[in-house]
Amino acid sequence: MNLPNKLTMARVIMIPLFLALFYVTAIGGHYLWALAVFVTAALTDTLDGRIARKRGLVTDFGALMDPLADKLLIMAAMVAFAHVGIVHGAVVIVILAREFLVTSIRLVAAGKGQVIAADRWGKLKTVFQMLWVTLGLIMLGVADSFLGGVALPEEWGRVFAALTWIVTVLTGASGANYVVKNRKLFADA
Repeated sequence: MNLPNKLTMARVIMIPLFLALFYVTAIGGHYLWALAVFVTAALTDTLDGRIARKRGLVTDFGALMDPLADKLLIMAAMVAFAHVGIVHGAVVIVILAREFLVTSIRLVAAGKGQVIAADRWGKLKTVFQMLWVTLGLIMLGVADSFLGGVALPEEWGRVFAALTWIVTVLTGASGANYVVKNRKLFADA
């Protein structure tokens, strides 16, 4: 397994650690520790792609697993956010539906010997999702660790809400883009 693929798998392995830190309130600053793991995992996403392209190490495994690792990381954070009440369940359902749809398209393509890598819309969506989760973790961490559970200023909530809408719209738009671009895969269905 090459280095970029090892970084992708490391991102997958960090997900249970992220969730453990998110939920284990006995650990002081647990949201901030979860943030550190999340940011580290997000950085591996940038790093693995750069290394793969620079060194000519792009593989079918990486093209399939890299976006899947991103999806798993984001899904873990979203479900955790819904659990603590900072994200509405409808947002989670919209985003999860898109992720399952795109993964299904990739699996159909793989069955036909094709690999569908992430496109610009998918990458943009991922960047905004990573920023959104990072902001959410910062908000939770600051409120919990420094404010003793006191609510943050309303402006923070407004920024998070606006970013939630942006992420939801980008996620839906990129999903529609994948369906349109790959409709030929379903011509025989």
